[in-house]
Amino acid sequence: MNFHLHHLHFSPTLPVLITGLVAIAVVAILCLLNYRRSPNKKRGAMLECLRFFIALLVVGLMFQPEWLTVIQPSTKPRIAILWDDSKSMQTTDAELPEIFSPKKEIVTRGEFTKKVLDSDLWNSLSAEGRNELIKRAFSTPPEDQALQSASGTDLTTPLEEMLEQETNLRAAIVISDGDWNLGQPPVSAAQKFLLRKIPLFTIPAGSKVRLPDLDLLAVNAPTYGIVGENLQIPFSIRSSLDREVRITVRVRDETGRERTKAITLPPNKTTYDTILWKLEKEGSSTMELSFPMTQGELVSSNNSRKFTIAGKPEKIRVLVVESLPRWEYRFLRNALSRDPGVELSCLLFHPQLGTGGGPDYIEKFPEKIEDLSKYDVIFLGDVGIGNDQLTKDQCKLIRGLVENQASGLVFLPGPQGHQFSLLDTELSDLLPVVLDASKKTGIVETSASPLALTSDGASSLLTMLGDTEEDNPIVWRSLPGFYWHAPIERAKAGTSVLAVHANRNSGNYGRVPLIVTKTAGSGKILHMGIDSAWRWRRGVEDKYHYRFWGQVARWMSYQRNMAAGQRLRLFYTPERPSPGDTVTLHANAFDKNGAPLQDGKVTLQLAAPNGSNRMLDLSKDDNSWGSFTGRFTIDAPGAWKLSAGIVDDDTKPVETTLLAQSMDLEKTGQPARPEVLEEMSRIARARMIQPDALPDLIREITALPEPRPLENRIPLWHHWAAISMIIALLAIFWVARKFNGQF
Repeated sequence: MNFHLHHLHFSPTLPVLITGLVAIAVVAILCLLNYRRSPNKKRGAMLECLRFFIALLVVGLMFQPEWLTVIQPSTKPRIAILWDDSKSMQTTDAELPEIFSPKKEIVTRGEFTKKVLDSDLWNSLSAEGRNELIKRAFSTPPEDQALQSASGTDLTTPLEEMLEQETNLRAAIVISDGDWNLGQPPVSAAQKFLLRKIPLFTIPAGSKVRLPDLDLLAVNAPTYGIVGENLQIPFSIRSSLDREVRITVRVRDETGRERTKAITLPPNKTTYDTILWKLEKEGSSTMELSFPMTQGELVSSNNSRKFTIAGKPEKIRVLVVESLPRWEYRFLRNALSRDPGVELSCLLFHPQLGTGGGPDYIEKFPEKIEDLSKYDVIFLGDVGIGNDQLTKDQCKLIRGLVENQASGLVFLPGPQGHQFSLLDTELSDLLPVVLDASKKTGIVETSASPLALTSDGASSLLTMLGDTEEDNPIVWRSLPGFYWHAPIERAKAGTSVLAVHANRNSGNYGRVPLIVTKTAGSGKILHMGIDSAWRWRRGVEDKYHYRFWGQVARWMSYQRNMAAGQRLRLFYTPERPSPGDTVTLHANAFDKNGAPLQDGKVTLQLAAPNGSNRMLDLSKDDNSWGSFTGRFTIDAPGAWKLSAGIVDDDTKPVETTLLAQSMDLEKTGQPARPEVLEEMSRIARARMIQPDALPDLIREITALPEPRPLENRIPLWHHWAAISMIIALLAIFWVARKFNGQF
């Protein structure tokens, strides 16, 4: 039941209407009786009138009143044509209908839209002044290139703004590929068109099948590499071709030097691969990874990506701790001492001769944190607790060094089984494998057994012994086998197994894992379960043996050397963040004596790609290792300059550059999403028009009735002002009753 009182519109149900009228009658009778009993007729009349007025308001709110205003249109009926101008509209997969091109040419979605907008079919809608046409673009990319990666398609906001601005809208038409990535779901705007009873038509642009294309999705190159050493450049390529293709990937630096690799891409899948590159100069180099267009590919703009890598001359400090000078130790010592990038220290606990001496030897294990913290990598051979070897306190120091200062730790067990005694120390949790205590002296093989790389090992830089990725499996198959391996039951959870025993299983856990890695805090762990790597020298001398241990030392010390100064080291994760990612910063600070900083503060100055600067105070961790941490969010792509320093210290700050990769929201080559447009039109009581049916759209819009005047309704029955007024009147009534009773 509905009725009006000027601008007030009531819509109570019949039971509510009857109940309200009865309540008003009862209140009127009570007010009259109270008036007759009142000693002061004037004040009593005012009080009862107020009571009756409050009752009228309450009952009136039960009738769901709305303040109704009608806005009469001041313009001719309008027809809005909104067209998508985002980057995805540059995709070449839109087929022109016969009314525009008898040959049905394939053009970009943007060119298709222009053809539709320029069509003479729209002239009949505005002929003789019957309607006004409004053509507006939305989601146009900004001119500033730094902001273009964050721009996307918002289908909802332009439609809602159109409803707010127009009071005489007859129909709306959206031309888009339906690929939205910003704002609210488009159906919310369609629902508002339904409430206004304005039909929303849509015209799809583009194909819902992915464009035949090869897309270089990402290049995850390291931030720096060692001059003269190989590094791996991981990349991923997505193929939307329906056939297998073989391409040549090329990486090239700014001097024109290049390296190529042939890979095979399966149809409609993403391929992850790496390519090797050898740095030959210090400093930052701008490089490009690319591949040529292949037959059937339509887009070439996504076949290349640029990135930067800094070349550094490194001096890696390594400590090797061993008990007996077994063959594995002797050749490992030779390999590291002859490496020009390694500064070696050895500690040999010989049971008969005492501590070893000579070049590269130290007399005892470092007792102070400042003495131990200089080492980037520690090798623990067949050593343990007791027997004049390590102590539990020293094991605790090693763990703190790994977890808090990003050093590496290599376990090299031997046939004496001393490492079992480490299970009762702080190093137990760092072991990446579970050992079999019933076979402490290990397992002896009667014949040479080979190592077999896992899928992780095939793609790891640690196990890259060949000059190219293609040669690496051949090299590993040719390596001499081993005759002893550690008693390993299985790898622990969260580890990465790089190589396994090719012939022996470990109970229910599959092949025995022999080369296993893991992370611990900010450091890295490697467990080498054989002691025959020195045999890899057969027939090739030091080539593979030296290469393996050199790669181990550099892989483990990578983070510690990302940005290092005299008294401060800075490293961060992830190395190649994208806008929206949170970067975690780690810093190790030292005082003037080389000991970890205890009382000082570390600040970081951030310079964004747009030139803005801000300071970040790093918080000190609750330990004695002088470690500081902090976080910030990447909000723009480009080069972020980081400068870290110790407060009130005159040493030079540590500076580095973090390159944030641009991850465009809008991409060409993506399939269109006509189902989004179809749902919008269905909700708004219209339909999606295929491009070849544009004349039907003109006839449907012509047949639409005149737009109804815009009604603006303010629901008073749950408006805050109405509720507040009733509360205020009740308070006045209560005070007036007390006043009337007193006087």
